[in-house]
Amino acid sequence: MRIDVFTIFPGMVEGFAGLSLLGKARDGGVVEVRVHDLRRAATDPHRSVDDSPFGGGAGMVLMPEPLFGAVEAVDPPRPLYYLSPGGRPLTQDVARELAGLDGFSLLCGRYEGVDERVREHLVDGELSIGDYVLAGGEVAAMVVLETVARLLPGVMGNEASAEEESFADGLLEYPQYTRPASFRGWEVPEVLRSGDHGRVARWRRAQALGRTIRHRPDLLERRGGLTDEERRLLAEWGIDPYDGTSPGP
Repeated sequence: MRIDVFTIFPGMVEGFAGLSLLGKARDGGVVEVRVHDLRRAATDPHRSVDDSPFGGGAGMVLMPEPLFGAVEAVDPPRPLYYLSPGGRPLTQDVARELAGLDGFSLLCGRYEGVDERVREHLVDGELSIGDYVLAGGEVAAMVVLETVARLLPGVMGNEASAEEESFADGLLEYPQYTRPASFRGWEVPEVLRSGDHGRVARWRRAQALGRTIRHRPDLLERRGGLTDEERRLLAEWGIDPYDGTSPGP
């Protein structure tokens, strides 16, 4: 997969893309991340990419000329997404959709945003990582890169990890434990030490349901609520289907 990122701070994105799983994926040839400096397409001696808005107002706006120039000079993979609060929300389903492409590109805004003609005639859509405002799109681009890249085959050491984590099945992930089995009097649930893989799987599923009921009931509503089988599973482990709590480990 090839992902191109257009930004006025290429060092921010390059540094991030060279680390952790994403860095290993780049080194291994699983994903190619190309970062482009928008200022290289500026035409004045100061390499200006922004100007004051027509009609007045606070802040500066990214001009269309350097943005169009930067994109057209490299012919990046499409679709090209502008990162903005008004874009399509990035969810795990959207990440999977992007991971199924051969490539795509991201445009990072700054200041008060971009000239509207960029939205209308240059990009193919918009993406948002949440209902809040950042100083620019670079952090959002990093979120998209990490979320998508880790879904690509060969990026994660254990492919099952991506299938079992939060949102993979419309639920939050079940609780995780590691050594020691007892820490300050807090015990790892007996079922996880039982060696009974079927029982462990049922416990994990029930805990994921309970945690989702407790913390993100909206996720359950989105998938149509609890099934009869899920209610039986919650009952098996003594978890209240209304508040997600259980009597103990």
